[in-house]
Amino acid sequence: MSNVFVIDSDYKPLNPVHPARARRLLTQGKAAVYRRYPFTIVLKRVVDQPEVHPLRLKLDPGSKTTGIALVNDTNGNVVFAAELEHRGHAIKDSLDSRRGVRRRRRNRKTRYRKPRFQNRRRKKGWLPPSLESRLATILTWVARLCRSAPITALSQELVKFDMQLMENPDITGVEYQQGTLQGYEVREYLLEKWERTCAYCGKQDVPLQIEHIHPRANGGTHRISNLTLACEPCNSAKGTQDIAVFLAKKPDVLKRILAQVKKPLKDASAVNATRFALLERLKACGLPVECGSGGLTKYNRTTRGLAKTHWLDATCVGKSTPSAISHKGVVPLLITANGHGRRQMCVPDKYGFPEKHKQRRKTFLGYRTGDMVKAITPKGTFEGRIAIRHRPSFRLGKVDIHPKYMRCIHQADGYEYTQKGVRNAPPHV
Repeated sequence: MSNVFVIDSDYKPLNPVHPARARRLLTQGKAAVYRRYPFTIVLKRVVDQPEVHPLRLKLDPGSKTTGIALVNDTNGNVVFAAELEHRGHAIKDSLDSRRGVRRRRRNRKTRYRKPRFQNRRRKKGWLPPSLESRLATILTWVARLCRSAPITALSQELVKFDMQLMENPDITGVEYQQGTLQGYEVREYLLEKWERTCAYCGKQDVPLQIEHIHPRANGGTHRISNLTLACEPCNSAKGTQDIAVFLAKKPDVLKRILAQVKKPLKDASAVNATRFALLERLKACGLPVECGSGGLTKYNRTTRGLAKTHWLDATCVGKSTPSAISHKGVVPLLITANGHGRRQMCVPDKYGFPEKHKQRRKTFLGYRTGDMVKAITPKGTFEGRIAIRHRPSFRLGKVDIHPKYMRCIHQADGYEYTQKGVRNAPPHV
């Protein structure tokens, strides 16, 4: 597992320690468990003038998952890693569902009421709730980690693809854009846009080459809108032919490719819509913020021989990335945003009519849905996240357990936690 966070009795962050060291402190009674996720212990004394090693918090924001890594810039050690799964898509689906019910209700044989969305004004810098949720979730974890570790700097992947630099190399220098880094920027963009698939035959998991839709021999350019991916046989077979001639017998494929060229990247658009808002809010934390591009992240990860994961991408964000990264033994924490429940008291059916009524209380017998508990029952020991019912029988995994056997180990905070690699493990120990 990752290192354990340590704070003193004044809640000042100290250097994270190895799990064995934390276990020894707990056994000797010199510390107590402060938080389960991420695992944090609190010393039973105040440390005067502690010698702490500054850490850098690195973020790789994504539309669905954000990579988080705490890195020591001096020695390149990865202290902590996590992958944060957002609930922006769930929020949008919920809003769409509510809007559909609302409009169906208006269109039935009832009194007509005009929609009011055209009469409302939005404040400057407004973002849709699905995007605002991504920012709030990231900032929540930045604040939590800053309270648990001696973080002195932040790094953020500001742009996924530097489109201006790809279109005009002279913006910041020809040497930078026409060097090694340019290939990583362009290729990473094309891999995501074309879903790592040959545009002509649909093969995957094969070496792909960058191919010009309108051949260079016939006046085609190097613009991104004229590039696609193709396997070697398709690229050789097409040669200098026009795409309409090459796919004359495959009109469906031709139509799909021409539509895909103009199709925007939905996930990349979500990241681009929030990148500068996230940057401004990170600057408000009072720590220096370093920015980097997705091409630079891939270049750093490839030159250091690291695998393609969200948390390793976060480790390689920015020019401050150490030349050698040490991540042996680091098991990232998977954090899934589930929200804090909903305030909707009356749940409608698909026709918009009341179906059931929710209880007004969120807690029952001292527990609430989302609490992490450990239950020791005559049938065995179980541990996991519970769903309460307003009767003395709570749902834990696939079993019903009486709350008298339970002990809360982590109160519900809107997130679900799993160590990577054990997500599908059974709830019992």
